[in-house]
Amino acid sequence: MKKISRRQFSATAAAATAASIIGMPFIAHAANPRVVVIGGGAGGATAARYIAKDSKGAIDVTLIEPTKRYYTCFFSNLYLGGFREFDSIGHGYDTLASKHGINVIHDWAVTVDRKAKTVTLGSGAKVSYDRLVVAPGIDLKYDSVPGYSVEAQNVMPHAWKSGTQVQQLRAQVENMKQGGTFVMVPPPNPFRCPPGPYERISMIAHQFKKRNPKAKIIVLDPKEKFSKQGLFMAGWEEHYPGMVEWIPASVSGGVKRVNPETMEFLTDLDTFKADAACVVPAQKAGAIAQIAGITKGDWCPINPATMQSQIDENIYVLGDASVASAMPKSGFSANSQAKVAANAIRGALSGSKVFPARYANTCWSLIAANDGVKVGAKYEAAPDKIKPTAKFISKNGESADLRKQTYEESEGWYKAITADMFG
Repeated sequence: MKKISRRQFSATAAAATAASIIGMPFIAHAANPRVVVIGGGAGGATAARYIAKDSKGAIDVTLIEPTKRYYTCFFSNLYLGGFREFDSIGHGYDTLASKHGINVIHDWAVTVDRKAKTVTLGSGAKVSYDRLVVAPGIDLKYDSVPGYSVEAQNVMPHAWKSGTQVQQLRAQVENMKQGGTFVMVPPPNPFRCPPGPYERISMIAHQFKKRNPKAKIIVLDPKEKFSKQGLFMAGWEEHYPGMVEWIPASVSGGVKRVNPETMEFLTDLDTFKADAACVVPAQKAGAIAQIAGITKGDWCPINPATMQSQIDENIYVLGDASVASAMPKSGFSANSQAKVAANAIRGALSGSKVFPARYANTCWSLIAANDGVKVGAKYEAAPDKIKPTAKFISKNGESADLRKQTYEESEGWYKAITADMFG
């Protein structure tokens, strides 16, 4: 506790007395404003770091994240394809605490009292805030695929969240019987990407080409089209001819039911029997966003200029959980949004300059060894939405050197963004 001199005490007491005499409330020297961040992924970790770093100790930052090691969804497909080791996509929070002074609490945020401005933890403790950042990622709507469930994910893993389930999926791919069939059900829009479902198909095909060349991959897609479709289909034909069969809902009639016990997928077209499978159901904002009452439907509407919740101006929503208009639900997007929110929060709490919102995103995908493609855009905040100002996408027929360069660019980005997130 900071000590004060007798003279300072006397002056403070005199001020308090004077204030009471003239009927004005006495305001003592306030503690630092407090920001609490829920979720330690690309949005939450970046926001915590930038608020703490750029406020230079003037704002107290608490990061609430249940896991001590965060495994990125982006680049998890490269682990699945054998291009990375699992440890390489795992990151800890030690530097955020030791270098930037962030109070990192490894616990679940279970409730938010917006009136009292407190977050209750799984331990029962309460954490107060002046501004709250909610970056909880996604939850899965298991029943959006009839027959799928929390229990079914043990045999038909989705591997769509940070954690070890992607290891389970890779083991199933590597151990699938020779000449067997792998079935994948991608998610409907909107969904977290990465991990991209079509890059995942490519990485599984890459493993099969080496280990199980007569294997088949059946893709039972609820959608009629998908991002970078022409690039993926050309890549599958070039690298994995005859291995991947993509079937849209207009052809299959959609998945009517999955049976985890028999590994069967019932459609109007046929009943498909799988030897291994990946099912990714529909998605929604992480549960704490629903509990906090900042969702409209499945997602959280935001102010495009600041990422503030449209429901509570003291809350900011980042990444997958937000309705960020044209921006995809990617790690790059969340990282970009976090910097806009951090700037707005510092301005609100410390009076620092707030710059106009500018956003960016690039999504890289690996189709085969050294065959990388990308799509992306730059964005600005319009009054009612985040809108793109420039777009780009890889083209069919690019040289092998350019595709290799694109892949190497993605590797450089991964190194840079994880350093940006975790310090």
